[in-house]
Amino acid sequence: MDTDQRIAQTIAQDINARPQQVTAAVQLLDGGATVPFVARYRKEVTGGLDDTQLRLLADRLVYLRELEARRVAIVKSIDEQGKLTDDLSRAIAKADTKAALEDIYLPFKKKRRTRAMIAREAGLAALLDAIRANRNADPAKLAEAHLCEGFETAKDALKGARDIQAEELCENADLLGRLRDFLHREALISARVIAGQEAQGAKFSDYFDHRESWAKVPSHRALAMLRAAKEGVVTVDIAPDPETGAAQAEAIVAAPLEARGESPGDRWLRDVAGWTWRTKLSLTMMLDLMGDLRARAHEEAITVFARNLKDLLLAAPAGARTTLGLDPGIRTGVKAAVVDATGKLLATETLYPFQPKNDLRGAEAAIQRLVTRHGVDLIAIGNGTASRETERLVADALKNLPASGPKPTKVVVSEAGASVYSASELAAKEFPDLDVSLRGAVSIARRLQDPLAELVKIEPQSIGVGQYQHDVDQHRLSKSLKAVVEDAVNAVGVDLNTASAPLLAHVSGLGPSLAQSVVDFRDANGAFASRKMLKKVSGLGPKAFEQCAGFLRIRDGAEPLDASAVHPEAYDVARKIVSACGRDLRSVMGDSKALAQVRAETFVDDRFGLPTVRDIMAELEKPGRDPRPGFVTASFADGVEEITDLKPGMSLEGTVTNVAAFGAFVDIGVHQDGLVHVSQLADRFVKDPHEVVKAGDVVRVRVVEVDVPRKRIGLSMRKDGGASAKEDRNARGPHKNDPRKGGGKPPRGGSAKPKGQDSGNSALGAALLDAMKKR
Repeated sequence: MDTDQRIAQTIAQDINARPQQVTAAVQLLDGGATVPFVARYRKEVTGGLDDTQLRLLADRLVYLRELEARRVAIVKSIDEQGKLTDDLSRAIAKADTKAALEDIYLPFKKKRRTRAMIAREAGLAALLDAIRANRNADPAKLAEAHLCEGFETAKDALKGARDIQAEELCENADLLGRLRDFLHREALISARVIAGQEAQGAKFSDYFDHRESWAKVPSHRALAMLRAAKEGVVTVDIAPDPETGAAQAEAIVAAPLEARGESPGDRWLRDVAGWTWRTKLSLTMMLDLMGDLRARAHEEAITVFARNLKDLLLAAPAGARTTLGLDPGIRTGVKAAVVDATGKLLATETLYPFQPKNDLRGAEAAIQRLVTRHGVDLIAIGNGTASRETERLVADALKNLPASGPKPTKVVVSEAGASVYSASELAAKEFPDLDVSLRGAVSIARRLQDPLAELVKIEPQSIGVGQYQHDVDQHRLSKSLKAVVEDAVNAVGVDLNTASAPLLAHVSGLGPSLAQSVVDFRDANGAFASRKMLKKVSGLGPKAFEQCAGFLRIRDGAEPLDASAVHPEAYDVARKIVSACGRDLRSVMGDSKALAQVRAETFVDDRFGLPTVRDIMAELEKPGRDPRPGFVTASFADGVEEITDLKPGMSLEGTVTNVAAFGAFVDIGVHQDGLVHVSQLADRFVKDPHEVVKAGDVVRVRVVEVDVPRKRIGLSMRKDGGASAKEDRNARGPHKNDPRKGGGKPPRGGSAKPKGQDSGNSALGAALLDAMKKR
């Protein structure tokens, strides 16, 4: 089996596909195709692989190609040393991970001069051979015959023999594999507070004396312990149970020596194995497991972040409606910006209804004036400081509008990342003459109109929907989030004549440079009349056109299909379908009854298979359909504006702002997100909170617990009103020192910081505490 076949077979198992599908997808990706394009327009070629499978395929392809390249390099290195045997070649060929490959290569690596090398040069390998061959003899007596310069005593000679034996054990690939498998099953991760750090590290108090299974530790707890260790609060160790596991580890290390008897030689060899485990292999394995744990925790945290980001990007748009954006503030004032239905800025103003100016009437009059003058349909209010006060201000202002005038709908929206956008180079280019503070109000207004179009302008890490996003591998995080944004943008499609360069940059086949060229062409020549005009854009060649055309929309153009997701390469198939309906194209588009009269199989040919034909018919039925849900908003309760207004038992409506492994954070309009712990999400066992909620969902919650001094709110979505968080966790099978999490509203562009610690008397209070440590 050649390298490409081996890679295809391995990936096929990983993504639950056939090797032929993998090979076809790899050829397309290697040829410059993007994942969205392959997933949408090359279903026949790949056998219908979706974007999730293709993303995993691309990741695994990189890893496996690196593995194969390393395999070749290792074979070459060992061969050049004249040590390559048939058995070694087979072992190298069978290694299926980088770790296994490096284990095999370990004895052949060039390394610094070791004590074992010095002992070998002194001839002490003969002493080791003698001990292994004459188990009944006293090793000390055997050593007397091998004294030499540098090893003048029997004790010194035995130390040299021990070093040689230890090095052989440390370079035994089979042993390392068995030991690693054992530790993956049995290792425990433990954390201990460093003396004197108790007060400074109070937020990590759950990990002052903590131990649990390495294999089962959730990513958020692993990352919490790693952060605590990085900040010098605790020490972290990974090892087998000291009472039972250590002896098992020593036995595994001793196994290759076959020293099971009680002869002097057997006892000496077992002592060497124990010494090798304690002084060498335990540390090596701990570092390996620590690296594995960090990688696993990072991957899980990145997956959570990516899933939340996808939900946020694909949140329901309010649509093309004139919107007033309000960025609340107290001392610096409330920043106001009106944008038209296309997002174009119409007017700005700064209002001072609060301290120190207290110009409440002036602020109300300004809001009324902006609404009336510009025909405002929606009012977007940022959810930061003074949000509820600003919402009350807006409500009072709207009450006094003329009965015959417009009555806008007010909506509280997340302003996370708005300040990051305001100070960005992109915002400065878009609004060079606008004050930085007012740019945030523009962003808040636009993200209500179309969350996707506006949020793509902000670095995903600044949107605040992740777990420990600053602790994880930033390259891996950035790559994952970029893929999420790309998939979301292409799933929705982009209006070619209104999209900004940042939005176009995420369209399949474009990128920042071509996106800017598209905008420059549009600015110079006016709106695109057809998709074909894209070919006139400087630098946009046939390959780029193939990749991007299907994801770009032109509304009300000369070619009706340009407004759909039908790719230009398949326009002739679409027209054949329309012709079979006996109607013209415009009348058929959107008419499901007419399309129901034809069979997709009739239009299959050597270029387009059944999946593509069905996609074309679905698109003709609902041209340019938006996969995002309908627009709904949460209605915050009147009179509930601060955390002090909350009382246990209250039933409130709110918006899910973030979903983590331990539960969901919900904005209920009191400047502080509450936590619905995973045990309180439903009247059933919930393993993954994403089974129940996603970012942007409007949910009904019940207040369970309020901790005003620590600004923590415990919420429940359970309808049974029964089991407490503690009872529910006991049913799941608690373990020692199982930490519980809590939450708070993240500041702009960042994550919430824990403030103090819970007393531990309340089960849900403990849950709230742990959640604070995870954000």
